[in-house]
Amino acid sequence: MTILNPDAPQQGRFVGRDHRFPVRVYFEDTDFSGVVYHASYLRFMERARSDMLRVAGIDQRTAHDSGEGVYAVAELTIKYHRPARFDDALLIVSTVEQVRAASCLIQQRVMLGDELKAEAKVLAAFLSPDGRPRRQPRPWIDAFERLLPEETNAK
Repeated sequence: MTILNPDAPQQGRFVGRDHRFPVRVYFEDTDFSGVVYHASYLRFMERARSDMLRVAGIDQRTAHDSGEGVYAVAELTIKYHRPARFDDALLIVSTVEQVRAASCLIQQRVMLGDELKAEAKVLAAFLSPDGRPRRQPRPWIDAFERLLPEETNAK
């Protein structure tokens, strides 16, 4: 039996290949009209991506501290479907779609129950300390490849 630490920060989990990360909408996340401000969705997605990497066994902090490199968002497209509101209990669903030598493509969906609120495609590039693209560590590529859909792995 696993005993959870009630004082630990919120952590998501994988369900199949999807990483699921719960987020509560607070007043600070909304704009003057009472709906979630567009940039708040980006913060929610960033938290979910960082958690996804941690849960998958990718230690970004050690890579940064050792001078190996860091991930940075190289490209992002987002579509807002319906507004989320104060106190909504959202779920950020992140799925790895593609892995390359120095980057990965991640799809993210912001859900309220079965309702899609927003979705994004994020290209995360692995960069050297001087900001140049660099190959991701092989164990990280392996971790991402385990999260790819079967039809992608077969290619």
